[in-house]
Amino acid sequence: MLPEPKLELIMELEVCLDPIIEMGPGRAGLRRIIPIIGGIAKGPKIKGKILNVGADWQTIFADGNAELVARYAVETDDGAVIEIDNRGFRNGPAEVLARVAKGEDVDPADYYMRTIARLETSHPDYSWVNKRVFVATGARLAGAVHIAFYCVE
Repeated sequence: MLPEPKLELIMELEVCLDPIIEMGPGRAGLRRIIPIIGGIAKGPKIKGKILNVGADWQTIFADGNAELVARYAVETDDGAVIEIDNRGFRNGPAEVLARVAKGEDVDPADYYMRTIARLETSHPDYSWVNKRVFVATGARLAGAVHIAFYCVE
């Protein structure tokens, strides 16, 4: 029998965002860029700050499904820089997504926001992130995103 995957929480992020840059219609849907300008990483395995070096490049499809493609970095409290390449989807009922888009507080249980992530670093104390699969669940807030990252063991 194959081992059943288990999830281990490694960190939670509060990602601070600049205003959305609307690009307009693209080949697949409405395109937009959301600059990532900072934030906090806290958790049992990784603690630090989110650097002002990334963005979330989104495609909003006709059915309201949002494809999320974010790339950014965390600097840990002990000086490691960890790159995060995070990709996934946010979707749900149209009325709920409209409230999310307005920046209203919406219960994350009312919509789906899940991603898979690749983490990478050259710091020896965190080399384990180069060899693991990560999944995350998230919530969009007015000027930020809350994301919980789990290592799949």
